[in-house]
This record gives sequence, structure tokens and C-alpha cells, in this order.
Amino acid sequence: MGLLTFAGVAALLTLVPGPDSLLVLRTAIAYGRRSAFVAALGIQAGCLWWGAAAGFGLTAVLAASHTLYTVLRWAGAAYLLYLGVRLLVNREEKTGDAAESPGRGWFLRGLLTNALNPKVGVFYLSLLPQFVPAGAPVLPWSLLLTGVHVAEGLAWCTVLTVLADRLGRLLRRPAVGRVLDRVAGTAFLGFALRLALRP
Repeated sequence: MGLLTFAGVAALLTLVPGPDSLLVLRTAIAYGRRSAFVAALGIQAGCLWWGAAAGFGLTAVLAASHTLYTVLRWAGAAYLLYLGVRLLVNREEKTGDAAESPGRGWFLRGLLTNALNPKVGVFYLSLLPQFVPAGAPVLPWSLLLTGVHVAEGLAWCTVLTVLADRLGRLLRRPAVGRVLDRVAGTAFLGFALRLALRP
């Protein structure tokens, strides 16, 4: 299996809807492309963390320890629940300069959304070793493969950001924004429930 094969598999997985894509899409709609791109950088930093952890063998510990996996799974579910509830009760109107200010918090939101999801770690543990050549150094190859996935993730997030930002004038109308917040909040609650109930 080569880099091209891995790139194809990783690309398909990148396109599967999940909390990462939802966070970027909603951020782009409500706050503009710069904030969404900062959130996307945080998400990809989370991927790099999981890739390095896989290279060092830490994700194997995660997969082997039911307690550690459960703690991280519940932490991730709690964070997604927090995001969902915050959207459902949010009354803030995002307009003008406030909608375009990236803020330091967006990177952290993206990072936590990805890094607190143990299923991402198990995914890297199960997939990356299949593409590391026999006898090759594991850590450099794990980081190389993760870099491919990160590049694809950034490309996909850029597409989402540009499309959402192009529709920004319509979608940032207060009435539309409230509906989108309810939809996104409900989706985050669904992701939280799925993460909590499906080991």
C-alpha cells in the first residue's frame, strides 16, 4: 500500500460528515471565513497530535485501556454537548466586524473537538500501521501520513469555508442564523450522544 492509496482512503474519510466539518461550516456561516479557517487549523493540530501519538504507540495504550478510552470518550461527549447547548441557547447576533474577528478561542475549539474524540485516535491506530513500509521508522512515516490527511482536511475545510462565506449575507440574517444555530446545536447533541453511547 502506498501514499496514493492512503490519500484516497483518507480523502473519503475526510468527506464523511462529522463534528469537525460541522464546526467549520457553522463557524464560517456565523463568523466568517477567517474564524472558520482558524478553527480548521485547530482541528488539523488535533490530527497531528493523534498522528504523533500513533507513531509513539500512545494510541495503542488508548485502545488497550478501557478506562482511559472511556474517560476520553466521555470528555469528548461532554465537550460536544457543551457546544450543542451553547448553540441552542445562544442569543448573540453575529454581524459586522464581530462576525469577521477570528479570536483566539476558535483554534482551541477546533483542537478540542478533534483531540477529545478517542475514535480519531483509534482510527489512526488501525489505519496508519497498514501504510508504514516494513522496516521503516514508524514515527516519521506516521507523521508523513498524518500530514497527507491534514492537507486533505485543510483543503476540505477551505471548500466548506468559501462556500459558506459566499452565502454569508443570506445566512447571517438573524432569523436564518437562529434556525441554523438550532440545527447545528441539535447535530452537536447528536454527535455527543453517539460518542457517549457507542464505545
